Amino acid sequence: MDAYGVIFDMDGVLVDSYGPHYESWRITAERRGYALPEEVFRKTFGRTNRAIIPVVTGRSLPPAEMDAWGEEKEVVYREILARRFPAMPGAEGLIEALVADGARLAIGSSGPPENVAIVMENLPAARRFHAVVTGRDVKNGKPDPEVFLKSAGRLGLPPKDCAVVEDSPAGLEAARKAGAAAIALVGTATREALESRADAVVGSLGELTPARIRETIANHGR
Repeated sequence: MDAYGVIFDMDGVLVDSYGPHYESWRITAERRGYALPEEVFRKTFGRTNRAIIPVVTGRSLPPAEMDAWGEEKEVVYREILARRFPAMPGAEGLIEALVADGARLAIGSSGPPENVAIVMENLPAARRFHAVVTGRDVKNGKPDPEVFLKSAGRLGLPPKDCAVVEDSPAGLEAARKAGAAAIALVGTATREALESRADAVVGSLGELTPARIRETIANHGR
């Protein structure tokens, strides 16, 4: 294999953002009179705001109301993240190793561009990425494959020559639907919840190397 791509989800992969996301959802839900148990939120992590809100409320809301809630939640999230940026262990080293190996790198996230910008500003190796796709660039959230199809396209590669590193079942399903190799990072979800959807499963980014990613791309779909 000559050129290959690696597409990173952002939340839970490049940044350990599960806690800040949950806290921002809990705060904004309580402001509206809703309780949000952590076990309920965990099942929605990695999906779009419009997909999460009906789970929290148990009912549909007008689109304008959902958008206002989502915008407020993201403001609270960024305030929390700005106080303490939790980079995922191993992210910097893996990115630099992939660049040295000639990989093309992208971020494929359902998050708004303002959230992605915080990661780009606080993760030094993020300057190495060749492409970025955010929630503003897609119409359909994960498990729809749109975000990863666009990421591969911006890298100038077919999805079959790319690996996606994801931490959520919805994200892994999106990767597989796109035709990319799906690498699961345990943390947000359990290994049991991820392995049936993944071509490879790791407990940390430190377990990944360019050689292992190349091998996963070469073998997926066989």
